[in-house]
Parts: sequence; structure tokens; C-alpha cells
Amino acid sequence: MIISRKIQKNIEKKLFKGKVIIIYGPRQVGKTTLVKEIQKKYINNSIYLNCDEPDIKEALTNKTSTEIKLFLGSKKLVILDEAQRVKNIGLTLKLIIDNFPKLQIVATGSSSFDLSNKIIEPLTGRKYEFFLYPFSMEELKEIYSDIELDRVLEKRIVLGMYPEIVINNNAEENLKNIARSYLYKDVLQYQNIKNPDILEKLLQSLALQIGNEVSYNELANIVGADKNTVANYIQILEKAFIVFRLKPFSKNLRNELKKLRKIYFYDTGIRNALINNFNPLNLRQDTGSLWENFIISERLKYNNNNNKDKKIYFWRTLQQQEIDYLEEYNGKLFGFELKWQKDKLKKNKTFLKTYKESSIKLINKHNYKSFVL
Repeated sequence: MIISRKIQKNIEKKLFKGKVIIIYGPRQVGKTTLVKEIQKKYINNSIYLNCDEPDIKEALTNKTSTEIKLFLGSKKLVILDEAQRVKNIGLTLKLIIDNFPKLQIVATGSSSFDLSNKIIEPLTGRKYEFFLYPFSMEELKEIYSDIELDRVLEKRIVLGMYPEIVINNNAEENLKNIARSYLYKDVLQYQNIKNPDILEKLLQSLALQIGNEVSYNELANIVGADKNTVANYIQILEKAFIVFRLKPFSKNLRNELKKLRKIYFYDTGIRNALINNFNPLNLRQDTGSLWENFIISERLKYNNNNNKDKKIYFWRTLQQQEIDYLEEYNGKLFGFELKWQKDKLKKNKTFLKTYKESSIKLINKHNYKSFVL
């Protein structure tokens, strides 16, 4: 089954504009499927190259523009899957785009820290970047009606949105395999990861703290590492598309928290695999925080897939007044309370008084589609 990805049209609009197209995303989210769907429209004038293959890597490493052109031939569209595997890939791509501007390169990378570090300098001003995440609820509308979406909602919260998990059976075992694959195969290859045991403990600790403010000092004590190591590992986990941070919003209101941050998982299924808890929501103690993580992740996908550039935060004061999720755009603040069961919103007067023209809305299981579709 092929479920079309929302960003495909955005990518196709940027083809043949004289720039390299780079698609980031973790393993198993469907990058290869996506680029092959794009390739179908140029099937007789394109080539797909898997850069995990040793001969492909060799053919693209430390070569002149003439040698590269001979290797690529006369194709109009060239797809380089897992491009970060090629040493000095940034320089290779720069040579191609500078010497053959009519040739369209589409490169994918499963680890942002690898690919971006190797291309960011050589390709300044020469690239379009896109991010592919696990399926979104918006994308699942292709195969589900509104009623069916509501019926599978709880399952998707618990098991997540990875294509293999959505489409196939044996979800729990497959989730554990995906977690082991992309958490450790990619992340541990990064040169600064020297202690996988600390990384595993850190991931489990983060999984148990979703929805709460996270202190690096406390995490350091839990995992048995120093604060700088914890901060470095979390940054790497972000670049590997495993977790993302929400910072506290502040415009000099003295009682707002400034140092703590919230950390969520891009996929709640991966989060649940880390703590080995696939219980249904009515048997869980963490339903509220799991819903919060799920709906924020879905909102990020929605904004990304629809080219909506918004700054995101949470808001909490020392008096424990809080708003789960904030978006800032067009000079205004939009607050959202994310509650699985709650049907009535008690508006935060302090927030509304402090930030004029702001608003607060409740997002629950009954109205979530208006927020993420």
C-alpha cells in the first residue's frame, strides 16, 4: 500500500530550479518510497543510486566533475539515497550543481547530524531542504474516513505512526526493531557517542518525563553522567529526529520559567517501545502526557507539511500557571491546552492579560482533527 506524502508536491515544485534538494528524516519513515514515487514521473530520464553500496560511494568520492558526469550519464534526475554515506558529499554535490545546473540532484539522509555537517558549508545557497517524518493523521485521511480516524486514534497514540507499524501486523515487535535500528545504528555511529549504556538510560528517562519540564542536572544524576554529556547527547538525539525540545516562552515576565525545557518524542510508538508499555489508554497512568506528546508531534508534522513557519513554546510560571503549547506567528500568540478527556477550558487570565490579542483553545479527543488535519 502506498500512502502519498504531503511534502511530495512541495518537493516537486522545487525540481529543476538549479538547486540540490535534500530530504532529511530517520530510517523507516519512507524516504526511499517517496523519492521513487517522484522518480516515476521521470522514469526514462532518471537514475536511483543507493549510497550504502560500496561501488556507488567510491564512484562519488573525491572525483572531478568530468568523472562524476561520466558516471551519472545523461540522466536528467539523479537520486542519491543515504547520501551522507559518501565521504565529502557536500563537495561532490557542489561540483555537480556548479558545473551541471540543469541536472537535478535529490539526496536523502537518515541522520541530520551526518548529512548536514557534510553539506552545509559547500552548499550554502545551493539547496532546498525538506523533512520527512512518520505518517501524519492528515496523510492517513487518504485511507481512513473521519469516523475510521477516530476509531484508530488510540491505537496510533500507543503504537505510533511509522509506515511499517501503520500498514503491517506484529506492531510491537516491529516497533522494538525500529527503535533498536535507528536509535543505535545511526546515533552510535556519531563520533561523540562513547557510552551506549548512558544513551539508553537517557532515552528511557526522557520517555518517562514527557510533558514535564526537564532538568539536565537531574538527568545527569539519573544516568550517571555530567550535565554537558547529557546536553550533548540530547542535541544529537534531536538531530537524529528522535526527540525535539519545547522551550519556555518569555518576554520578561519575571515569574516565567526560563531555564527548563520540555522534551518530546517525534513518535509516541518509539517512546512506548523504550519503556516497553503498549497498554491501552484506559490502563495507563500516562495517558495525559502521551496525548500531549502525540498531538504536539502531529501539529509539527502539519505545520511542516503545509509550509507553516511558526515558533513553538510552552508557558509556565513559578506559581504553576501553565499552557501546554504555544505558537507565535504574525506577531500574535496562540495557546493550546491539550487534554485527552477534558471538555471545558478554564482560560488563564494572567496569560491573556499579559499578552494582548492572544488566545487559548482546548484540544481534546473530540476536536483534535481541526488542529492537525
